[in-house]
Amino acid sequence: MTKGANVALATLSENTGSVTISLEWSSPNGDGDADVSVLLLGADGKVRSNADFFFYNNPAAANGSVQLLGQTPTGNGNEDRIQLDLTALPSDVERAVVAASRHQRAAFGQLENLRITLTDAGGERLLGFSISGASMESAFVFGEMYRRNDEWKFRAVGQGYETGLAGLATDYGIEIDDDDEQDAEAPQAEPEGKKEREDVSGAAPPASAGVPAPRPAGPVVDAPAADVPVIATAEAGPATAAAGRRLRTARKKVTLPKAPRKSLAENDSWRSARLFPASSLKNDREREIRATSILLSVMAHVPEFGRRLTAGFGAPSGHIETFTEVTLPNGDSPRRPDGIIRIERAGKLWTALVETKTNGNPLKAQQVQDYMDIAARRGYEAVITLSNDVALEGSPLVLVKVDGRRKHKVALWHLSWAEVTHQAQMLIRHEGVRNEIRAWMLQELLQYLQHENSGCHGFQNMGPAWVPVRNGIDQETLCPGDQRAVLVVESWERLIRQVCLRLGGELGEKVMPVQRARRGTDPQSRRTALAERFCEDGRLHAEIRIDGAAGVLAVTADLRLGKLRTSIDVAAPDQVYPLSRVKRLLKQLVEAPADLHVQTLLDGQGAGPRGTLEKLRPEPGDLVPRNAGQISGFRLSLSKSVGSTRGNAESGFIRSVDDAVDRFYSSVIVHLEAWAGRRSPEGAPA
Repeated sequence: MTKGANVALATLSENTGSVTISLEWSSPNGDGDADVSVLLLGADGKVRSNADFFFYNNPAAANGSVQLLGQTPTGNGNEDRIQLDLTALPSDVERAVVAASRHQRAAFGQLENLRITLTDAGGERLLGFSISGASMESAFVFGEMYRRNDEWKFRAVGQGYETGLAGLATDYGIEIDDDDEQDAEAPQAEPEGKKEREDVSGAAPPASAGVPAPRPAGPVVDAPAADVPVIATAEAGPATAAAGRRLRTARKKVTLPKAPRKSLAENDSWRSARLFPASSLKNDREREIRATSILLSVMAHVPEFGRRLTAGFGAPSGHIETFTEVTLPNGDSPRRPDGIIRIERAGKLWTALVETKTNGNPLKAQQVQDYMDIAARRGYEAVITLSNDVALEGSPLVLVKVDGRRKHKVALWHLSWAEVTHQAQMLIRHEGVRNEIRAWMLQELLQYLQHENSGCHGFQNMGPAWVPVRNGIDQETLCPGDQRAVLVVESWERLIRQVCLRLGGELGEKVMPVQRARRGTDPQSRRTALAERFCEDGRLHAEIRIDGAAGVLAVTADLRLGKLRTSIDVAAPDQVYPLSRVKRLLKQLVEAPADLHVQTLLDGQGAGPRGTLEKLRPEPGDLVPRNAGQISGFRLSLSKSVGSTRGNAESGFIRSVDDAVDRFYSSVIVHLEAWAGRRSPEGAPA
């Protein structure tokens, strides 16, 4: 679509009662991000109340009409998704405005490939609109849904605001205390270490610890409801209190788990009784049956968790029931999917068949195909596969054929056990649920998923191509064009995505892989190009962006040298003298390991002096450039031996990557959080 154009949704699809809107962008340097928002407007073009403004502190409407589904990586950058149930919008809502804004009023001109796309409830992409010419705007209205003669239409807007989220929201009747602006004006007030924004009461949340040791697993209860905006009320009399209410954009504080109670056991050999025991499981079939039943049961009884998992599949918000081992007719051979999810809303049913695998067992294409055919014949909406593997864009785990002659379309979705664990961690350890029983059930689910015998441990094998590719690198016989190298690159991407899920669940922060590719690049073509480079230099490289971190975490596995390198580029502190900048850095790294490698980055000159922390602590002047070059930042890195085997054993490659990322975050990055929000040096070499 072009700017200003509009189209009636009914002319594009018969399945537009619920639609998924995707906002996309990419960043040349990997550290760009934006926050999406939705505003519901009445006939006067204004919100009816602050509750009509949906953003990170208010991500869902109570009636399920609006759901901010969160961000997911794509082959070209990142995609933030929104689900709109148009049938559930109140009759006095005339428009739904879809927008995005940047933190501390950063400019959208620093991002590339701004685009909005619309998908119907069956997963069919209906339209797209690309925004060009973005410059200093820090907020954008991408598009809007509006009613005309009892039907919904979409208009491509592409209007920017240099005044950020506050300016955009004010236009639609909301007064905002712009916390982004306050942060930008007073960075010097931040204490050493990580600064958490205060909530309305002014109580600062406790500081978070590093990652490697799992956090205490106590339930989090009575957390602030996710669907209630944070409101700051100015001090005023009763007559002016309503007029003085303003919406604050500060993100809600993270709710940390309570300290575990002292155990009454006589010694460590006593094991607590568990709601979902895993120690008695004897074979893969038992693991699949029990894991499916436990997961579906918790989804039905903990609505926050069930909704978190099903929202991404286009499911409506409503009453959810789950079933296991259901027999469905299929000619002479009835089929028994592992589970069924049914959601009722306004008398209508949404149904998904569930096929589960555990312990690294692969999905069977014919089995999934049968379920897709059964779902199409019975009018079901989706088939959900669940396994240890991680799905990649453009690289399906199973290939299925869709009969185009059928009017009813069935969506095929995949869920990794790592993602299930991540969502459970986010709720139980950081966001909280509404009552103690739900919190306890989620905690028991998390204990089960993390038990060594459950088989639900996510991606744990680099695949059959790993050994011959490693041998080819060692013997210098691996040639460009070898398809096995592409398979290794795909496994590497799956591993990095799982690392992000695990780290995000531990920290309670958004952790995403960075994709440096321009729009229009086919994901498989991108992986083929990476495989060609991998064949030449024997290196696997990835970048990870962690919300609140001082820069992008880079991970490089050099299989020729058998080394794994983790690194981060950080901007230099705002000090006048070069030596003062170096000393400020070393002060931040007082608890970092002695073998940390530190290198100076110079404006326009690339790399400068370097050395290990052990040698630099007594002689910080060794990092000061001798040619009076201007210090723009520093590169910090750690190296270790990389595991050789393809699995997740102690000596395996996957375990070595997990350990390296954990060590680097907890010993280095966490101490740099006082610089969070600062940009890494422009033009620094990768």
